[in-house]
This record gives sequence, C-alpha cells and structure tokens, in this order.
Amino acid sequence: MDIDAIKTQVDFEIGSVDSVRSLEAFRLKFLGRKGIIAQLTSSIPNLHPQERGAFGQEVNALKNKVSSLITEKQRSIASGSGESRQRTYDIGMPGIAQELGSLHPLTQVLNEICGIFKKMGFAVVEGPEIESEYNNFTGLNIPLEHPSRDVFDTFYLKGKERLLLRSHTSPVQIRVMKKQKPPLAVIVPGRVYRPDAVDASHSFMFHQIEGFMVDRNITFADLKGILEVFAKAVFGEDIKMRFRPHFFPFTEPSAEVDISCIICKGRGCSVCGKKGWLEILGSGMIHPNVFKHVGYDPKKYTGFAFGMGVERIAMLKYGINDIRIFFENDLRFLKQF
Repeated sequence: MDIDAIKTQVDFEIGSVDSVRSLEAFRLKFLGRKGIIAQLTSSIPNLHPQERGAFGQEVNALKNKVSSLITEKQRSIASGSGESRQRTYDIGMPGIAQELGSLHPLTQVLNEICGIFKKMGFAVVEGPEIESEYNNFTGLNIPLEHPSRDVFDTFYLKGKERLLLRSHTSPVQIRVMKKQKPPLAVIVPGRVYRPDAVDASHSFMFHQIEGFMVDRNITFADLKGILEVFAKAVFGEDIKMRFRPHFFPFTEPSAEVDISCIICKGRGCSVCGKKGWLEILGSGMIHPNVFKHVGYDPKKYTGFAFGMGVERIAMLKYGINDIRIFFENDLRFLKQF
C-alpha cells in the first residue's frame, strides 16, 4: 500500500470532519482494529527484511499523525469552534419550565379602574411625581395656612424652587386644564407620597386615581351617576351608595362616598366597624377658584372631581387587612392573583 497516498487521503478526509460522529468514523477507518493502519502493520512480515525497518517507521509516523489530528479535532469540536459542532438533544427529557410572572394586584386593580372609566369616555393621563408647590397646592385652592402644606405632611425637596413629591394626583388636573379647553374627561393614575407612619392602613408611598370632568352644565347628578357605575362595576351590582357632606379646598360642595359593606351586606361587622358602610373615595364639584387659576371662566364651565386610593379599593375588593403586604414582595401572597 502506498503510504504517501494514504497521507494525502488523511489530510483530505480530516478537513470534512465536523462532528463527534464523523470523527469516530474517521478514527475507525484509519486506527480501528481492521483499519488502514492495522492493515499496513500486518503487511510488514511479508516485506523483504531490509525494507521492514524503514516501512515500519513510516507506518508509526502515519499512526502518530492520525492520532494527533484526531486529538486536535476533538478539542475543536468540544470548544464549539468546529464548522458545525454536534449538539445532541434528548427529546424524552422534561423541559426546563420558566415560571410565569403576573401583574401585581395593585396594578391589576388600577388597570381595572382605568378600564371602567375609559369605557365611559375618560382619557388616561399621567403626570410627574416631582411637582411644583403651585400645582400641588396653590392652583388647587389650598391656602398657605393649610396643614397639608406643612413640612410634616409633605416631602419637600431641597432647593429654591420649592419642589416636592406630589401628595396627591390632583396636580395633573391643573396641568391638563392649563393645556386644554373643555370639554374634558380625564382619569389620572399614579404614585403619591406623604410622610405618614407606616402601619396596617398607612404608607408613605401609595397609589391614587384622580378623575375629573369639565364642560358646560356639568352637575352633581353627573358625578353621582359616574361614581355609581364605577362602584357597581368594581364591587357588584348589589352594593348601595351614599354621599356624606365633607370639606376639600378644591371642591365645593364636597362629599365622601361610602358603599354598603361588601362583607356583611350592610348589617354591621368588624370590617365596617359595625356601621354597615365603607368609605371608598372623596369627591365634589370643582371650586371656581381652581377654574380661575387655570384660565377657565367659572360662569361658563362647571365640573366635578374625585380621588381614590388604589390600595384602599384593593383591600376592600380582596378582603386584605394590612396595606404593608402589598409592598413586601412575598410570592406566597402575590401568586394568589
């Protein structure tokens, strides 16, 4: 057998080896028990005694070359640098399942509330969480001596501009009315901040949804109708509502809205404090002074506004008695939603 021809064949065939399977076929062909190298070795006794030594050396050199090429090709395939690294898959093995996430319960409730008002024609608008003192207080008819403007009730930022972390979503009401003319129907979701001591019903950061509508001849009856549709969509058609007189600087008249207790159906229980009613939001007709701050003519336009805490609605909706659990990131709680 012509060893030079075999060397040429080795160099040619090793170039086409690109997988573990083809490398094994190459090894068996040249180094196997019945391979070409074995055939060359078995032919040595048939040679003339003077030729055996030189021929044996050439066979050993060929064997070493083939072994070296196989080793290099193994490293190449293992490192992935081969032209087409072989990948084997056992389709019978179970896959690695990625656990699916879900929306936070507060996000779910917020989206549900916004969806209800969007169906009634309200546009969803968001605003910055860092606000000016004018938008957060002055433009909303909140006087300088009002306790909510105190540093113990509002997070003020350092600087001469008197910026602050908004304490409610109502500043967006000022921003929208400054940019747009009536008719307006807007819903404003977002985070708000107040330096409250954290307990089962208070947090220094929570979520609110502000809503307002402005046009000619908007009345308190419109406000009651809108809120009734909202409350029954969230808590069920069987709930009852009542409006209690209240005071807010930015609305006149003002009212707090209660619904019949969803636990005891109004009969009285520990959740409602034996009263049979649960407070869900504040509301009222937009104060004429607020219209003046944004350039609206209060003799031409009227409007209503309302605001609610998303955590409050979620706690009532799902029977949760501690606001802190929303922010603890406990998967045992979150997976229930």
